[in-house]
Amino acid sequence: MATGTLSFAVHRLKVLLPLFLIICIDIISCQQFIIPYKAPSDCDVEEFFDISSFSCVRCGPNQRRSTTGLRCICKTGYQTLTTDKASIICQQCPTAKPAVTTDGFGCIRCPGSLSDDGKCQCPKDNVLVERDVSGNLLDEARCEMCNGDSPALSVPNHSGDRCERCQASFTNTSCLCKPPNVLVGGLCFPPGSLSTNVNPSVNFAQLKFNVQSAWFVQNLYSASAACLVFSNLTACQALGNMCVMNMHSFTGVSTDACGLFNTIFRSRAALSSTQDISYWRVNLPWLYYGEEPGLAGRVLQTDPVPIGFSFRGRNINTDIKLIAAVYNVRGEFLRWEPVGGQNIQLCPDTKTKQVAAFSFGTAYQQSCDLSVKELLDTYPEPLFYDVFMELGGGENQKLLPLPTLVNNQQYNGRFINQESMKNWYLSRRMFLVDGLSGREKSLSALPKVIRVTSSVKIRFQLVPRTLEGQVYPPLIIVTYRDVPLTDINTQTVSTTFAVEYEMDQNEARMKTNTALGVMGGLAVLYSLLKTVSWKRRIASPIIDVETMMKFLLFYAGDLANVFFTVTVGTGLYWLIFYKAQQSVSVLLPLPAQEEQFVTYIGCAFALKALQLLHKLILQVSVDVFLIDWERPRSKAGRTVQANGESKRDPSPVSIWRTYFVANEWNEIQTIRKISPTFQIIAVLFFLEVLGFSNLALRDPWPTLERSPEAYTPSYSLILRYGVAATLWLCIGLLQVIFFTVFYEHFVEDKVRQFVDLCSISNISVLLLSHRCFGYYIHGRSVHGHADTNMEEMNNNLRREHESLCGQRGLLPNSELQTFQVSITNRLRIQYDRIREPFSRGNMFPGLHRNGPSRLMDAGFSNGFELQARAYNTMNYFLGSIIDHAHPDMDFIVKDKLMFERVIGMEFLEPSEKSIFYTDEAHSFSDVLYYGNEATLLIFDTLFFCVVDLGSQSFVLAAVLTYLQQMILRLLRNTLGRKNLASKTMVDERFLI
Repeated sequence: MATGTLSFAVHRLKVLLPLFLIICIDIISCQQFIIPYKAPSDCDVEEFFDISSFSCVRCGPNQRRSTTGLRCICKTGYQTLTTDKASIICQQCPTAKPAVTTDGFGCIRCPGSLSDDGKCQCPKDNVLVERDVSGNLLDEARCEMCNGDSPALSVPNHSGDRCERCQASFTNTSCLCKPPNVLVGGLCFPPGSLSTNVNPSVNFAQLKFNVQSAWFVQNLYSASAACLVFSNLTACQALGNMCVMNMHSFTGVSTDACGLFNTIFRSRAALSSTQDISYWRVNLPWLYYGEEPGLAGRVLQTDPVPIGFSFRGRNINTDIKLIAAVYNVRGEFLRWEPVGGQNIQLCPDTKTKQVAAFSFGTAYQQSCDLSVKELLDTYPEPLFYDVFMELGGGENQKLLPLPTLVNNQQYNGRFINQESMKNWYLSRRMFLVDGLSGREKSLSALPKVIRVTSSVKIRFQLVPRTLEGQVYPPLIIVTYRDVPLTDINTQTVSTTFAVEYEMDQNEARMKTNTALGVMGGLAVLYSLLKTVSWKRRIASPIIDVETMMKFLLFYAGDLANVFFTVTVGTGLYWLIFYKAQQSVSVLLPLPAQEEQFVTYIGCAFALKALQLLHKLILQVSVDVFLIDWERPRSKAGRTVQANGESKRDPSPVSIWRTYFVANEWNEIQTIRKISPTFQIIAVLFFLEVLGFSNLALRDPWPTLERSPEAYTPSYSLILRYGVAATLWLCIGLLQVIFFTVFYEHFVEDKVRQFVDLCSISNISVLLLSHRCFGYYIHGRSVHGHADTNMEEMNNNLRREHESLCGQRGLLPNSELQTFQVSITNRLRIQYDRIREPFSRGNMFPGLHRNGPSRLMDAGFSNGFELQARAYNTMNYFLGSIIDHAHPDMDFIVKDKLMFERVIGMEFLEPSEKSIFYTDEAHSFSDVLYYGNEATLLIFDTLFFCVVDLGSQSFVLAAVLTYLQQMILRLLRNTLGRKNLASKTMVDERFLI
């Protein structure tokens, strides 16, 4: 038993031991490594920051922390002993040699006093010598005097350990700047060469204060004096840089940076110019163009650049090659640098996107927010750029200087470059970040304010009517922002870099306005014609307020068509000619120049909406009456009691045919020649899926697909409108063509089917859209009766199909059933007299309510009987008119003249007889959606485009357009159904 127990224990141990090891390994592998955060500033005076362990380590005996805090050095009076370890050992110097050598590794006796750091110090104009020529340490240091007299002319160097020749501005006999000479900045100037009373202030106009710049205090006088007296090239460049840091501004003070520069500039007038440019004086940087009025216009718009740009073809040229001469703040030339990347673009981005800025025709804009601390770290001193455009030429490469417009530049307190071009003062040289001039007391202190470019814009202007892609000299427009420092760790500044292209739009604007003027004048005439036609159709010769309002409504619709035609044509013009051109001849309007175009679109939309509302009101107020030709049949009569005797009365005519026709008319009120849902889906498919929206981008490339890594420019509103409107119209027109050519012929034509239904139902329809004008659908059955059974109905249809009966037309041997009617005033008066009970019936709201019939009271029944008698009277009256039973209200049938159809007006006035004009085009659809497809299509196009231009979203525009269509359709159906029920006495409950 003991053996069995032992075996069981061993077995359990074998099972648990691997499990324990797995758990331990899992715990170890999942351990988190956490270390404390330490910075060099967290270490004590006797500790240094170990860059390997990121911790503070205590220094050894007789040691202290260095100024950087990253190592330990010996204390004052202790020399450093070398060891084979990473640490050092410090040993105190003996009393006989109390000073530590300059390198810190030896002890030495001083000929004079010790400095605060325990080293030997020598008098002025002496150098300290601690070792002999072989490098052996001397027992006692020596102070050697530098010979400042000729021929040595030497002085101690900056480190004070050797003698070097003094500056060339000193005399040839001594390195001493003796009175009355002036010693400034290590240079010796003769007396009276320049006033010592210079103004070292920098004006920060946005913040409305000046800063006494430490950099200007140290360098302004010496740089200007060296430039004036000795023509020192570096000093002249440094002086020019200080003027650039002061925004090229001119004030009444001639002793500031720009005042001193201009003093020197004028003093060189008698000397020859540089590169044959009169504004570029010898030994001076080129900072300004001339002061002549209007010079900016002549520089920017006179001589084109001697190269042309082309988007495609064998001579394709889209590369903008700019190069800059780069200077530091001390005036030293650093390098020639191609413009691109981070030199004049502060915003970080991929190289592919940044290069797109210098592809001609691509409207480029990039904005970002930058940390002030990172700017100060990246640009401790400003760099200055003179930008040129490369003109090619191979070995004899030529450069074109690019003028600069600084919006912050002041001239006697005026921001002249923010005024008109004739007052512009063009300049050269620019910088991006200036964190130096805002330092007040010391150059090592944080600046009080920094100056950053908030906007850099390179603008190209196309030469008018060029066919070779020529442009005028590009203009660099720079705007600076003054940023007072409060918390550099959290402060940010916004900046933008842009490249834009423009051309003179006056000619295009004049052509557009001319087209609007001519077409608007024609619209006035057409609207007058419509107004005259409307007056004739209502039989009113008086010109009153209603007439004027009607003219304005007609003119609103016609003017909307004018605006729509011009805007769509303009959008297509820019889309085709800009995207398809080879050599550059046109450029897109700038966003600010598109405002007038957008205004035209808004006018078109507002006027078209007014026209559509006018049409809807007319459609939902049209007079409608259904003439029932069915007569009672005596065979199926019923027996009634009259005076105690039985009498057979003909069976009544069924009202269901009238209800059926009325319901069908109600259903076709909002049918269209297009499918609105398909229209929206198709437009979105082309724009968003196939990428047609990319055609609206502000670049010359007509490509539908764009790489995600490539730069995507902003959209042009004109191109966006042109693409969207053209697509909407093209898809709509294709739908209309398909509907009218194929669908109506081979599937169904609901308008013509309604006419057939009227004939089968033995019901005619009279529509009066005006007081004395309307439409007539002749639906009188050729079989005499329509209230019949299925067998007789089928026989009637078969006989009609086999031409065994008469034709359906109003005239004998005619199939024409639709007419435009122009009735006499006498007929209209009689019509209104009979219809009066209909109008009074509207005072009984329960007539068309949806409540149960048992709720109708006796008063309502009397009103209904009155209307029923009026209905029968109207039905008999109109039927007798069609049957020519009233000679004084008879009518004639005639064809309309072609010109009458074109202008939409009848020349003959129905004074004695009404006129029925033959109408094979079924123009009664004008009172339906079906006959106003053009108006609806244009309104939908404008609604879609207006929403898109406002939101820059085709999807949102599509959704809102669909909702708008549904709301208008619901409104039209609801009001049309109420009008139909009111005018035909068909209970609204039957209109489903």
